[in-house]
Amino acid sequence: MSDVVVDASVWVSRLVAGDAHHARSQGWFSAQGATGHRLIAPALVLAEVAGAIRRRTGQPRLAAAAINLIQRLPTLRLVPIDADLALSAAELSGEHGMRGADALYVATALQLGVPLVTLDREQRLRASAVIVVETP
Repeated sequence: MSDVVVDASVWVSRLVAGDAHHARSQGWFSAQGATGHRLIAPALVLAEVAGAIRRRTGQPRLAAAAINLIQRLPTLRLVPIDADLALSAAELSGEHGMRGADALYVATALQLGVPLVTLDREQRLRASAVIVVETP
């Protein structure tokens, strides 16, 4: 395994026990953590994860706890969304029909030359034309 960009779908799956892919994501995170490689995400991941957890559980405290947990991970690197990354995401979105947030993850992986890990089928299909895409 190597450094990877991790999409919000994988984080949410890991943090919501009732998610259909929870055990799979939990196992993947454990294996990744043992390697010492970095988990990377555009800073947008915090808002995406918080919103998804709040919507799924109806519990704002769980959303806040999840964000606190993510931010404390020593192997996490949050990538700021600057003008260059935003432009790259916009170009990817326009060319490949990606949602804006999905394009930010793809642009981050492309910029850093690392794979993207996602559970999002549409994102996986569209991004695979540009970068290496994996599932947990």
